Amino acid sequence: MDTVNVGVVGCGNISGIYFQNIAAYRGLRLAACADLRHEAARAQAERYGIDAMPVEDLLARADIDLVVNLTVPGAHFGVSMAALRAGKHVFSEKPLTVDVEQGRALVDEAEARGLRLGCAPDTFLGAGGRLARRLVDEGAVGRILSGTAFLMSHGMEHWHPDPEFFFKPGGGPILDMAPYYLGTLVNLIGPVRRVSAMAGIGFPERVVTADSPRRGHRITVETPTTVMALLEFASGAQVTFCMSWDVWKHGHPPIELYGTEGSMRVPDPNFFGGAVELTERGGDWRTMDAGGLPLGVPNWRSPAWPAEAPSRANYRALGLADLASAVLHGTPHRSTGRLALHVLEVMHAILESAAGGQPVAIATAPERPAALEDAEAAKLWKGLPEAASAA
Repeated sequence: MDTVNVGVVGCGNISGIYFQNIAAYRGLRLAACADLRHEAARAQAERYGIDAMPVEDLLARADIDLVVNLTVPGAHFGVSMAALRAGKHVFSEKPLTVDVEQGRALVDEAEARGLRLGCAPDTFLGAGGRLARRLVDEGAVGRILSGTAFLMSHGMEHWHPDPEFFFKPGGGPILDMAPYYLGTLVNLIGPVRRVSAMAGIGFPERVVTADSPRRGHRITVETPTTVMALLEFASGAQVTFCMSWDVWKHGHPPIELYGTEGSMRVPDPNFFGGAVELTERGGDWRTMDAGGLPLGVPNWRSPAWPAEAPSRANYRALGLADLASAVLHGTPHRSTGRLALHVLEVMHAILESAAGGQPVAIATAPERPAALEDAEAAKLWKGLPEAASAA
Protein backbone atom coordinates (compact mmCIF):
# COMPACT_ATOMS: atom_id res chain seq x y z
CA MET A 1 0.00 0.00 0.00
CA ASP A 2 1.38 3.41 -0.97
CA THR A 3 -1.71 5.53 -0.28
CA VAL A 4 -3.97 6.07 2.73
CA ASN A 5 -7.67 6.58 1.91
CA VAL A 6 -9.13 9.53 3.81
CA GLY A 7 -12.68 10.26 4.90
CA VAL A 8 -13.50 13.73 6.25
CA VAL A 9 -16.19 14.23 8.89
CA GLY A 10 -17.23 17.88 9.15
CA CYS A 11 -17.60 20.12 6.10
CA GLY A 12 -17.71 23.54 7.75
CA ASN A 13 -15.55 26.65 7.47
CA ILE A 14 -12.16 25.00 8.06
CA SER A 15 -12.78 22.07 5.70
CA GLY A 16 -11.99 23.89 2.45
CA ILE A 17 -8.24 24.17 3.04
CA TYR A 18 -8.11 20.49 4.07
CA PHE A 19 -9.98 19.31 0.97
CA GLN A 20 -7.71 21.42 -1.20
CA ASN A 21 -4.43 20.41 0.41
CA ILE A 22 -5.08 16.70 0.85
CA ALA A 23 -4.82 16.38 -2.92
CA ALA A 24 -1.41 18.09 -2.79
CA TYR A 25 0.25 15.67 -0.35
CA ARG A 26 1.75 12.34 -1.28
CA GLY A 27 0.32 9.28 0.40
CA LEU A 28 -3.21 10.69 0.78
CA ARG A 29 -6.32 9.98 -1.29
CA LEU A 30 -9.52 11.84 -0.48
CA ALA A 31 -12.36 9.31 -0.76
CA ALA A 32 -15.47 10.53 1.07
CA CYS A 33 -16.97 13.16 3.35
CA ALA A 34 -19.83 13.48 5.82
CA ASP A 35 -21.60 16.17 7.78
CA LEU A 36 -24.77 16.34 9.85
CA ARG A 37 -25.84 18.94 7.28
CA HIS A 38 -25.90 16.69 4.26
CA GLU A 39 -26.09 19.65 1.89
CA ALA A 40 -22.68 20.84 3.16
CA ALA A 41 -21.16 17.40 2.55
CA ARG A 42 -22.78 17.15 -0.87
CA ALA A 43 -21.37 20.54 -1.92
CA GLN A 44 -17.82 19.53 -1.01
CA ALA A 45 -18.25 16.09 -2.57
CA GLU A 46 -19.36 17.61 -5.86
CA ARG A 47 -16.46 20.05 -5.86
CA TYR A 48 -13.79 17.43 -5.17
CA GLY A 49 -15.28 14.43 -6.96
CA ILE A 50 -15.79 12.23 -3.90
CA ASP A 51 -18.71 10.53 -2.13
CA ALA A 52 -20.96 12.27 0.39
CA MET A 53 -22.70 10.10 2.98
CA PRO A 54 -23.94 9.95 6.58
CA VAL A 55 -21.25 9.79 9.26
CA GLU A 56 -22.06 6.21 10.27
CA ASP A 57 -21.79 5.04 6.66
CA LEU A 58 -18.39 6.69 6.25
CA LEU A 59 -17.11 5.03 9.43
CA ALA A 60 -18.38 1.67 8.20
CA ARG A 61 -16.64 1.84 4.81
CA ALA A 62 -13.91 -0.76 4.61
CA ASP A 63 -11.83 1.30 2.17
CA ILE A 64 -11.50 4.30 4.53
CA ASP A 65 -8.21 3.99 6.42
CA LEU A 66 -8.04 7.38 8.13
CA VAL A 67 -10.76 9.74 9.39
CA VAL A 68 -10.15 13.48 9.55
CA ASN A 69 -12.35 15.00 12.26
CA LEU A 70 -13.26 18.60 11.40
CA THR A 71 -16.41 18.82 13.53
CA VAL A 72 -16.99 21.51 16.18
CA PRO A 73 -14.94 20.95 19.36
CA GLY A 74 -17.85 19.57 21.36
CA ALA A 75 -18.23 16.73 18.84
CA HIS A 76 -14.52 15.85 18.61
CA PHE A 77 -14.60 13.12 21.26
CA GLY A 78 -17.66 11.28 19.95
CA VAL A 79 -16.55 11.26 16.31
CA SER A 80 -12.91 10.39 17.04
CA MET A 81 -13.82 7.58 19.45
CA ALA A 82 -16.33 6.13 16.99
CA ALA A 83 -13.69 6.21 14.24
CA LEU A 84 -11.10 4.49 16.42
CA ARG A 85 -13.60 1.82 17.41
CA ALA A 86 -14.30 1.32 13.70
CA GLY A 87 -10.61 0.55 13.22
CA LYS A 88 -9.66 3.85 11.58
CA HIS A 89 -6.63 6.02 12.20
CA VAL A 90 -7.72 9.54 13.23
CA PHE A 91 -6.47 13.05 12.68
CA SER A 92 -8.51 15.73 14.46
CA GLU A 93 -8.69 19.47 14.29
CA LYS A 94 -7.75 21.15 17.55
CA PRO A 95 -8.47 20.81 20.38
CA LEU A 96 -8.25 17.04 20.76
CA THR A 97 -11.44 17.20 22.86
CA VAL A 98 -12.94 19.78 25.20
CA ASP A 99 -12.32 17.56 28.25
CA VAL A 100 -8.96 16.23 29.45
CA GLU A 101 -10.24 12.84 30.57
CA GLN A 102 -11.94 12.35 27.22
CA GLY A 103 -8.66 13.23 25.53
CA ARG A 104 -6.86 10.66 27.66
CA ALA A 105 -9.48 8.08 26.71
CA LEU A 106 -8.84 8.72 23.00
CA VAL A 107 -5.09 8.32 23.43
CA ASP A 108 -5.56 5.08 25.39
CA GLU A 109 -8.06 3.73 22.83
CA ALA A 110 -5.76 4.44 19.88
CA GLU A 111 -2.75 2.87 21.57
CA ALA A 112 -4.72 -0.20 22.69
CA ARG A 113 -5.88 -0.76 19.10
CA GLY A 114 -2.52 -0.04 17.49
CA LEU A 115 -3.96 2.92 15.60
CA ARG A 116 -2.45 6.33 14.92
CA LEU A 117 -4.06 9.36 16.56
CA GLY A 118 -2.99 12.79 15.42
CA CYS A 119 -4.22 16.29 16.06
CA ALA A 120 -3.74 19.83 14.83
CA PRO A 121 -2.03 22.13 15.10
CA ASP A 122 0.64 20.92 12.72
CA THR A 123 1.87 24.42 11.90
CA PHE A 124 5.11 23.87 13.84
CA LEU A 125 6.06 21.43 11.05
CA GLY A 126 5.94 24.24 8.47
CA ALA A 127 8.99 26.10 7.21
CA GLY A 128 8.92 28.81 9.88
CA GLY A 129 8.55 26.33 12.72
CA ARG A 130 11.26 24.06 11.31
CA LEU A 131 13.69 26.97 10.95
CA ALA A 132 13.06 28.09 14.53
CA ARG A 133 13.48 24.51 15.78
CA ARG A 134 16.77 24.07 13.91
CA LEU A 135 18.16 27.30 15.37
CA VAL A 136 17.13 26.32 18.89
CA ASP A 137 18.61 22.84 18.49
CA GLU A 138 21.85 24.32 17.14
CA GLY A 139 22.14 26.54 20.23
CA ALA A 140 21.70 29.85 18.40
CA VAL A 141 20.12 31.44 21.49
CA GLY A 142 21.69 29.10 24.03
CA ARG A 143 19.53 27.70 26.82
CA ILE A 144 16.07 29.27 26.72
CA LEU A 145 15.40 31.10 29.98
CA SER A 146 12.14 32.92 29.33
CA GLY A 147 9.85 34.30 26.68
CA THR A 148 6.52 35.83 25.73
CA ALA A 149 3.58 34.64 23.63
CA PHE A 150 0.75 36.94 22.52
CA LEU A 151 -2.46 36.31 20.59
CA MET A 152 -4.54 39.49 20.61
CA SER A 153 -7.44 40.53 18.39
CA HIS A 154 -11.05 41.59 18.68
CA GLY A 155 -12.60 38.20 18.21
CA MET A 156 -14.24 36.13 15.54
CA GLU A 157 -17.62 37.76 14.99
CA HIS A 158 -16.23 40.09 12.30
CA TRP A 159 -15.31 37.31 9.87
CA HIS A 160 -16.73 33.92 10.90
CA PRO A 161 -20.21 33.20 9.47
CA ASP A 162 -21.46 31.47 12.64
CA PRO A 163 -19.15 32.40 15.54
CA GLU A 164 -21.43 31.71 18.54
CA PHE A 165 -19.58 28.56 19.68
CA PHE A 166 -16.35 30.58 20.07
CA PHE A 167 -17.92 32.48 22.97
CA LYS A 168 -19.47 29.53 24.81
CA PRO A 169 -17.93 26.92 27.16
CA GLY A 170 -15.41 24.95 25.12
CA GLY A 171 -14.53 28.06 23.12
CA GLY A 172 -12.62 31.23 23.98
CA PRO A 173 -9.12 32.19 22.87
CA ILE A 174 -7.49 29.53 25.05
CA LEU A 175 -9.22 26.45 23.64
CA ASP A 176 -9.43 27.94 20.13
CA MET A 177 -6.06 29.64 19.56
CA ALA A 178 -3.72 28.56 22.36
CA PRO A 179 -3.05 25.15 20.73
CA TYR A 180 -1.03 26.88 17.97
CA TYR A 181 1.14 28.71 20.48
CA LEU A 182 1.48 25.86 22.96
CA GLY A 183 2.29 23.35 20.23
CA THR A 184 5.05 25.62 18.94
CA LEU A 185 6.42 26.28 22.43
CA VAL A 186 6.48 22.59 23.36
CA ASN A 187 8.19 21.80 20.04
CA LEU A 188 10.88 24.39 20.82
CA ILE A 189 11.27 24.13 24.61
CA GLY A 190 9.67 20.88 25.75
CA PRO A 191 6.70 20.16 28.02
CA VAL A 192 5.05 22.55 30.48
CA ARG A 193 5.35 21.71 34.19
CA ARG A 194 3.13 24.28 35.94
CA VAL A 195 0.87 27.24 35.14
CA SER A 196 -0.57 30.28 36.93
CA ALA A 197 -3.25 32.47 35.37
CA MET A 198 -5.90 35.20 35.59
CA ALA A 199 -8.86 35.66 33.23
CA GLY A 200 -11.86 37.83 32.48
CA ILE A 201 -14.59 38.71 29.97
CA GLY A 202 -13.96 42.07 28.33
CA PHE A 203 -17.22 42.41 26.36
CA PRO A 204 -20.21 40.47 27.78
CA GLU A 205 -22.04 40.59 24.45
CA ARG A 206 -20.88 40.26 20.85
CA VAL A 207 -22.72 41.23 17.67
CA VAL A 208 -22.07 39.27 14.48
CA THR A 209 -20.92 41.65 11.73
CA ALA A 210 -19.68 39.03 9.26
CA ASP A 211 -21.57 38.89 5.97
CA SER A 212 -23.68 35.82 6.71
CA PRO A 213 -27.25 34.81 7.63
CA ARG A 214 -26.23 35.38 11.28
CA ARG A 215 -25.34 39.04 10.69
CA GLY A 216 -26.74 41.20 13.52
CA HIS A 217 -27.18 38.22 15.86
CA ARG A 218 -26.26 38.98 19.49
CA ILE A 219 -24.11 36.49 21.41
CA THR A 220 -23.96 36.32 25.20
CA VAL A 221 -20.33 35.58 26.13
CA GLU A 222 -19.99 32.67 28.57
CA THR A 223 -16.25 31.96 28.58
CA PRO A 224 -13.16 34.08 29.35
CA THR A 225 -12.03 36.21 26.43
CA THR A 226 -8.81 37.56 28.00
CA VAL A 227 -6.42 35.20 29.78
CA MET A 228 -2.99 36.08 31.18
CA ALA A 229 -0.81 33.15 32.27
CA LEU A 230 2.72 32.26 33.31
CA LEU A 231 3.98 28.93 31.98
CA GLU A 232 6.81 27.12 33.73
CA PHE A 233 8.45 24.50 31.52
CA ALA A 234 10.16 21.32 32.70
CA SER A 235 13.40 22.82 31.39
CA GLY A 236 13.02 25.74 33.83
CA ALA A 237 12.06 28.29 31.18
CA GLN A 238 9.24 30.70 32.06
CA VAL A 239 6.97 32.17 29.39
CA THR A 240 4.39 34.94 29.76
CA PHE A 241 1.33 33.75 27.85
CA CYS A 242 -1.45 36.19 26.87
CA MET A 243 -4.52 35.31 24.80
CA SER A 244 -7.25 37.90 24.22
CA TRP A 245 -10.20 38.67 21.96
CA ASP A 246 -10.72 42.03 23.67
CA VAL A 247 -7.95 44.01 21.93
CA TRP A 248 -8.46 46.36 18.98
CA LYS A 249 -4.77 46.71 18.10
CA HIS A 250 -1.37 45.84 19.58
CA GLY A 251 2.34 45.67 18.75
CA HIS A 252 3.50 42.39 20.32
CA PRO A 253 5.22 39.75 18.16
CA PRO A 254 3.56 36.34 18.43
CA ILE A 255 6.41 34.61 20.26
CA GLU A 256 9.76 35.85 21.58
CA LEU A 257 12.26 33.57 23.29
CA TYR A 258 15.16 34.80 25.44
CA GLY A 259 18.18 32.56 25.89
CA THR A 260 21.64 32.64 27.43
CA GLU A 261 23.23 33.51 24.07
CA GLY A 262 20.58 35.61 22.33
CA SER A 263 16.91 36.22 21.56
CA MET A 264 14.57 34.93 18.88
CA ARG A 265 11.27 36.03 17.37
CA VAL A 266 9.24 33.09 16.09
CA PRO A 267 6.75 33.49 13.20
CA ASP A 268 2.98 33.48 13.70
CA PRO A 269 2.24 29.88 14.77
CA ASN A 270 -1.16 29.98 13.05
CA PHE A 271 0.65 29.65 9.70
CA PHE A 272 3.44 27.58 8.18
CA GLY A 273 5.96 30.15 6.94
CA GLY A 274 7.11 33.59 7.98
CA ALA A 275 10.45 34.95 9.14
CA VAL A 276 12.55 34.11 12.17
CA GLU A 277 14.41 37.04 13.72
CA LEU A 278 17.55 36.38 15.73
CA THR A 279 19.93 38.52 17.78
CA GLU A 280 23.12 37.17 19.32
CA ARG A 281 24.16 38.69 22.65
CA GLY A 282 22.39 41.98 22.04
CA GLY A 283 23.47 42.52 18.44
CA ASP A 284 21.22 43.73 15.68
CA TRP A 285 18.19 41.67 14.75
CA ARG A 286 18.93 39.37 11.85
CA THR A 287 15.97 38.25 9.71
CA MET A 288 15.82 34.78 8.15
CA ASP A 289 12.81 34.35 5.87
CA ALA A 290 11.48 30.79 5.68
CA GLY A 291 9.68 31.52 2.41
CA GLY A 292 12.31 29.75 0.35
CA LEU A 293 12.10 26.51 2.34
CA PRO A 294 9.74 23.63 1.57
CA LEU A 295 6.18 24.44 2.69
CA GLY A 296 7.06 28.04 3.39
CA VAL A 297 6.03 29.84 0.19
CA PRO A 298 3.01 32.15 0.76
CA ASN A 299 0.13 30.45 -1.03
CA TRP A 300 -3.13 31.57 0.59
CA ARG A 301 -5.13 34.54 1.79
CA SER A 302 -8.41 34.83 3.62
CA PRO A 303 -11.25 36.54 1.76
CA ALA A 304 -11.87 38.49 4.98
CA TRP A 305 -8.44 40.17 4.86
CA PRO A 306 -7.94 43.71 3.57
CA ALA A 307 -6.24 44.06 0.18
CA GLU A 308 -2.98 45.29 1.73
CA ALA A 309 -2.59 42.20 3.96
CA PRO A 310 0.08 39.82 2.61
CA SER A 311 -0.62 36.24 1.58
CA ARG A 312 0.46 33.58 4.06
CA ALA A 313 1.81 30.05 3.91
CA ASN A 314 -1.11 27.71 4.64
CA TYR A 315 -0.20 24.04 4.25
CA ARG A 316 -2.81 22.57 6.61
CA ALA A 317 -2.94 18.78 6.45
CA LEU A 318 0.86 18.60 6.76
CA GLY A 319 0.47 16.73 10.06
CA LEU A 320 -2.07 14.49 8.36
CA ALA A 321 0.43 13.70 5.59
CA ASP A 322 3.12 13.03 8.20
CA LEU A 323 0.74 10.64 10.00
CA ALA A 324 -0.11 8.88 6.72
CA SER A 325 3.59 8.51 5.93
CA ALA A 326 4.10 7.00 9.39
CA VAL A 327 1.28 4.51 8.75
CA LEU A 328 2.77 3.54 5.39
CA HIS A 329 6.37 3.24 6.57
CA GLY A 330 6.03 2.23 10.23
CA THR A 331 7.73 5.37 11.55
CA PRO A 332 6.66 7.75 14.37
CA HIS A 333 4.48 10.73 13.49
CA ARG A 334 4.84 14.14 15.09
CA SER A 335 1.48 15.86 15.71
CA THR A 336 0.54 13.05 18.07
CA GLY A 337 -2.41 12.47 20.33
CA ARG A 338 -0.07 12.56 23.33
CA LEU A 339 1.22 16.00 22.33
CA ALA A 340 -2.37 17.19 21.83
CA LEU A 341 -3.37 15.74 25.21
CA HIS A 342 -0.55 17.69 26.88
CA VAL A 343 -1.64 20.88 25.16
CA LEU A 344 -5.24 20.20 26.22
CA GLU A 345 -4.20 19.64 29.84
CA VAL A 346 -2.18 22.87 29.85
CA MET A 347 -5.14 24.84 28.46
CA HIS A 348 -7.52 23.48 31.08
CA ALA A 349 -4.93 24.09 33.80
CA ILE A 350 -4.70 27.74 32.69
CA LEU A 351 -8.48 28.13 32.97
CA GLU A 352 -8.52 26.24 36.28
CA SER A 353 -5.77 28.44 37.70
CA ALA A 354 -7.58 31.58 36.55
CA ALA A 355 -10.80 30.41 38.21
CA GLY A 356 -9.20 29.24 41.45
CA GLY A 357 -6.36 31.69 41.87
CA GLN A 358 -3.73 28.99 42.49
CA PRO A 359 -0.92 27.47 40.39
CA VAL A 360 -1.79 24.15 38.73
CA ALA A 361 0.73 21.36 38.07
CA ILE A 362 0.74 19.50 34.74
CA ALA A 363 0.73 15.69 34.87
CA THR A 364 1.52 14.84 31.23
CA ALA A 365 5.06 15.27 29.95
CA PRO A 366 5.53 14.20 26.33
CA GLU A 367 8.89 14.37 24.62
CA ARG A 368 9.43 17.04 22.01
CA PRO A 369 8.40 15.78 18.56
CA ALA A 370 11.25 14.65 16.35
CA ALA A 371 12.37 17.49 14.11
CA LEU A 372 11.01 17.37 10.55
CA GLU A 373 13.89 17.95 8.17
CA ASP A 374 13.44 20.09 5.06
CA ALA A 375 14.09 17.14 2.78
CA GLU A 376 11.39 15.09 4.52
CA ALA A 377 8.91 17.95 4.24
CA ALA A 378 9.67 18.36 0.53
CA LYS A 379 8.97 14.66 -0.09
CA LEU A 380 5.49 14.94 1.43
CA TRP A 381 4.34 17.77 -0.85
CA LYS A 382 3.65 17.09 -4.53
CA GLY A 383 1.83 20.37 -5.18
CA LEU A 384 -1.69 21.45 -5.97
CA PRO A 385 -3.34 20.55 -9.26
CA GLU A 386 -3.16 23.54 -11.59
CA ALA A 387 -6.89 24.26 -11.33
CA ALA A 388 -6.83 24.24 -7.53
CA SER A 389 -3.73 26.43 -7.27
CA ALA A 390 -5.35 28.99 -9.54
CA ALA A 391 -8.60 29.03 -7.54
